[in-house]
Amino acid sequence: MSRPDAEAKSKNDAGRWFPLESNPPLLNSYISKLGFDTTKYQFVDVFSTEDWALDMVPQPVAAVIMLYPITEPQEAYREKEKSETIPNQTVSDQVWFTAQRIGNACGTIGILHALANISTSDTECIKKGSWLDRFYGSCPRHLSPADKAAVLENDKEIETMHDDATADDTNQTGRGELDDDVNTHFVALVSVDGGLYELDGRKVAPVRHGSTEESTFLKDACGVVDKFMKRDPGELRFTIVALAPNNSD
Repeated sequence: MSRPDAEAKSKNDAGRWFPLESNPPLLNSYISKLGFDTTKYQFVDVFSTEDWALDMVPQPVAAVIMLYPITEPQEAYREKEKSETIPNQTVSDQVWFTAQRIGNACGTIGILHALANISTSDTECIKKGSWLDRFYGSCPRHLSPADKAAVLENDKEIETMHDDATADDTNQTGRGELDDDVNTHFVALVSVDGGLYELDGRKVAPVRHGSTEESTFLKDACGVVDKFMKRDPGELRFTIVALAPNNSD
């Protein structure tokens, strides 16, 4: 994404990174370097929101990340959501959420949202002493979204690892120039305390999309993706990846 929400920015420019690609082999390599055990869960493509595609994804899915285009219909709905939905919802205090103040950092933010909110039984997927372990340790749930963002902005290690990922040979396209206008954005969809949440660092808070459970989470999450698609029926720049069990031998 080319720019974070203006309200989320600090007085000083939080910086700008190259955009991350929505590419499971790249994402898996990246999260492995961050300290996530991809022998247990890994990102896989979800080729459609229809049942035939969902049936191809190993279950149970721990999180979903969507890439979508930033367009006028999406931005108009975001403003409506900000004034009408977010003030009138109840969000579990178990949701881990951070603001995004670094331009083009939405891929890493989406990953952090996904991995931080996997179920308690799967926390062993994060290796002790890894970057993820240290970062989440310094950014507990109760820390404000802005304070979490400040920790990330001052962490040169993640900036370097993100940059290395954008330049990796696994990328299917070149990363372009740092000042290119990138009008796509990553958001995470997670299940916490029986609720389905959209986590977008451009927004002031998580957005609850009703209830969900382990057996229906992927279908429920793709229902949210469908809503984004219906707001922009002429757009094709949507991708979906799911954090699914690694069933490879």
